[in-house]
Amino acid sequence: MRRYTILTAVSALTLLIAAPALAQTPTQLSPGRTVEGQIAEGDAAGPEDAYRYDAYAISARAGQRLEAVMRSAAFDAYLEVYGPDEAAEPLFSDDDGLGEGTDSRLRFTADRDGVYVLRARTLSGLEGGAYTLALTERPRARPAPRPARIRLGQSVQGRLASTDPESDEGGNYDAFAIRARAGDRFAIDLTADGFDPVLRVGRMRNGAFTELAMNDDGPDTGLNSRLVFTAPGGGEYVIRATALNGAGEGAYTLAVAEGPEPAAAQAIEIGATVQGELTASDGKSESGRAADAYRFQGREGQRVRIDMSSSDFDTYLQLFDENRVSLAEDDDGAAEGTNSRLTFTLPRTGAYVVEARAFSEDIGNYELTITEIEPERPPEALTFGSTLQGEIAETDSTDSEDRGFDAYALTGQAGQRIQAIMRSGDFDTFLQIGRAGTEFEVLASDDDGLGEGTDSRLNYSLPEDGDYVLRALPLGSDGKGLYSLELVDRGPQPRPGSLLVGATARGTLTEADATAEDNSYYDAYRVILKEDEKLLITMVSNEVDSFVVVGREKEDGTFETLGSDDDGLSDTHAKLEWTAPADGTYEVRAGTFQQGQTGAYALNVEKQP
Repeated sequence: MRRYTILTAVSALTLLIAAPALAQTPTQLSPGRTVEGQIAEGDAAGPEDAYRYDAYAISARAGQRLEAVMRSAAFDAYLEVYGPDEAAEPLFSDDDGLGEGTDSRLRFTADRDGVYVLRARTLSGLEGGAYTLALTERPRARPAPRPARIRLGQSVQGRLASTDPESDEGGNYDAFAIRARAGDRFAIDLTADGFDPVLRVGRMRNGAFTELAMNDDGPDTGLNSRLVFTAPGGGEYVIRATALNGAGEGAYTLAVAEGPEPAAAQAIEIGATVQGELTASDGKSESGRAADAYRFQGREGQRVRIDMSSSDFDTYLQLFDENRVSLAEDDDGAAEGTNSRLTFTLPRTGAYVVEARAFSEDIGNYELTITEIEPERPPEALTFGSTLQGEIAETDSTDSEDRGFDAYALTGQAGQRIQAIMRSGDFDTFLQIGRAGTEFEVLASDDDGLGEGTDSRLNYSLPEDGDYVLRALPLGSDGKGLYSLELVDRGPQPRPGSLLVGATARGTLTEADATAEDNSYYDAYRVILKEDEKLLITMVSNEVDSFVVVGREKEDGTFETLGSDDDGLSDTHAKLEWTAPADGTYEVRAGTFQQGQTGAYALNVEKQP
C-alpha cells in the first residue's frame, strides 16, 4: 500500500478525480428509511427472466436485527436478502410475511459485519409497478425462557402470540424440551387453524439454538406440520412451534408420539447395482415419503460412492449408520439434472443403511449403485512462497462432481492471510480451501479471481490456528492437463494508519493491503472523536468502485461496523454522513465494493457543523 496525507477541501476532490460511471450497483438503504420505487422495464431480471427486481445495499453489523417491509398494490411483493459472501442463494426470503394479502415483511439477523443485498422484487413475472420499501432496526431479542417439558405420548395445547420469544429470523415461537436416547424415533405433529404451523427440532449449544430438522407441510396434513425425527445422540432436544415466515398467531396443538418403523432394509453388496421402484405401499422415510432402504457392510476408512438415477422423479439419497442416525444426504450431487450422488468415507467398520427416495412425493422406477472408490490421496505438503507444477489426470482422486483434484496441506494461524494462484492453459481452473479432516468441507473457493481469463486467485484469512487443505481442480469434470500453483503468505492484516479530521488521504489499494470478509482490499485510518461529533467522509476514485466503512474494534478484537456507504456521492464514489456515538478511537476504511479491485483513491474526513 502506498499512501500519504495532504490537506485540502472535499469540494476539490471531485475536481482532482473525475471518475466515469461504471456498472449500476445496489442503492444504499439504511435503517429508518422508507423509499418509493418502481419495478419497470429495464430493471434487473432474475434467472431466465422469471422476475424483475431492484437491489439495495444494507451495511449491517454482526447480531443486528433488521426488518424490511415492502408494500405494493400493483403486484405480489417478494423480498430476499443475500449475504456479504455473494453466494448464489439468498440467506432469507419472504412472500406474504405481513399476513396482509400480498405484501412482504422480511426479518433477519446479520451473522457478520458486512454489506447485505436486499432484493425488492415481484414474486414472479416481469409485470411490476410502484412500491414502498421500509427498513427498520429491531430491538435486541428478549432472553428465551426455559422450554416447557413434553413427554413421549403427550399432547399439549398452546397459543402462539406476539409476546412469545423471537428467533434470530424474527418469528415468535414456543419451545418444548424432550429427552431422548441415541436412535430414538419420534413422530411430532403441530396443528393449527389460525396460522401455517412450522416445526423445528434442535439442540441448545452455548445458549444458541442449533436446528437439526424442520417441517412446514407434512405429507397428507395440509398446512399442518408432521416431522419424523431420529435422535443422533442421547440428551435433551428442543422442539419449537412457530409459524411460516414468522407471521401468524393463534391456538395450536403439539403432539409427540413414537415414530413409525423405518423402511425395512434389503441387503446389498458394495459394487452392486439394483433396479428398484418406489410405490405408495413402500416404507416411509423421516420426511414421511415413500422410501426403499438398503443395508451394506463397510469398513473404517473405506470410501464409497452411491449413485441414484431416475427418469420418473427427482431422486434423493440419505446415508445412515446402523442405528438409523443420519450421516450424509444428497439431492442433485451427480450434477446431471435431478440424479443424486453421495460420496462418503465410512467412519467405522459395521453396517450402514442407504435410503433411496424421491425429493418430493413422486414414485416410479430408479437405479441404485454402490461403488467402492479409491480413498483420497493424502495431501502433499505445500509451503508458503513456493510454486509447483502439477497435472490433473485420470488417476487423480475425484470429488462428488467427478472432477479430478490434487490436494495440498498447509498449516497457518488465526488471522493469517493467504493467497493461492492457479494457472492452466489446458482447463478452467478452480480452487477450494477447507479444514483438514475425514470429509472435506469447503470454507472458500475461487473460479476466475485472477481476472485473467480462466485462472484462479483465492484470497482467504484463516479463521483459526490449525491445518488446512487446498484443492486444485478444474471447474468442469472434463478438465485435464497441466497447471501451476503458487501459495503466498500475505501475513497478518496491516495495522491502521492515522488521519486528522479535516485532512485528505490519497492512496493506492494493492494486493498487499488488508482484506475484508468478502476478500475486497481496504486501507484503514484511525481518527479520535468526541461524542456526537459529526463527520462527512468522502471517497472518490476513477479506478475502483469506492466503499467507505466506519467502525471500531471491540474488546474481543473483532471489527464492529457502525456506518458505511457505496455510492452516496455518485455511482462509484462514496459519501457517508456519520455521528460518533461516544468518545473514542474509530477506524475509517477506504475500500472497494467489489472483490479484487485495486487502484488509486482520495479519502477526505471533515467535521460537519
